Amino acid sequence: MIITPWIITSRRALEGQKGTEDYQGQVGLPGVDGMQGSPGVVGDQGDPGPPGAQGEPGARGLPGRQGGRGMFGPKGDRGSPGMRGERAFSVGLSPSKSFPPSGFPVRFDKVFYNGENHYNSSSNSFTCAHGGVYMFSYHITVRNKPLRAALVVNGVRKVRTRDSLYGQDIDQASSLVLLQLAAGDQVWLETLRDWNGVYASSDDDSTFSGFLLYADNSRPKI
Repeated sequence: MIITPWIITSRRALEGQKGTEDYQGQVGLPGVDGMQGSPGVVGDQGDPGPPGAQGEPGARGLPGRQGGRGMFGPKGDRGSPGMRGERAFSVGLSPSKSFPPSGFPVRFDKVFYNGENHYNSSSNSFTCAHGGVYMFSYHITVRNKPLRAALVVNGVRKVRTRDSLYGQDIDQASSLVLLQLAAGDQVWLETLRDWNGVYASSDDDSTFSGFLLYADNSRPKI
């Protein structure tokens, strides 16, 4: 049988291939990094993730600027009635006590009102039980003699009144004043020198009155 060169060549090629399948070569060295590619196209937005756990409270911030003035609120309900305030006194002079001695408290022995007994008929003076602002007034009928009267607080003459009447004529002298008093202060009316023309009769009165306008927090004197 005649063997042609093509057949010999093909057989050697087959044997060479079989030899390479039975032999494994060594791993080659890593290649050099390639050039950085261009940015890719932006992908679609993903779905929101689940809420995370609550974080720790942060540090207290600085106070903010003062806000503007707010609107007035609605009027509140009427409060309950308060306790009755301390009244004061109103006294007058009986005819037998006309022309009182000067330099002493005028003895007003006719009581118009003295519900709390703050006017002392023994000392002829008003004693302040609650510190505050008081109003005092006196209206004096003057007859036969001139008058010089003074409203006295703790021995100090605060208000003075004068009437230079002489003879049988009748006149009126009066005054009204506001005074700040502390608990324990004493107030009275007195005439000065021999000008003591304070007069009273069945037709004419001489009066001395006072009352508390509003109280404060003065402490009683010891």
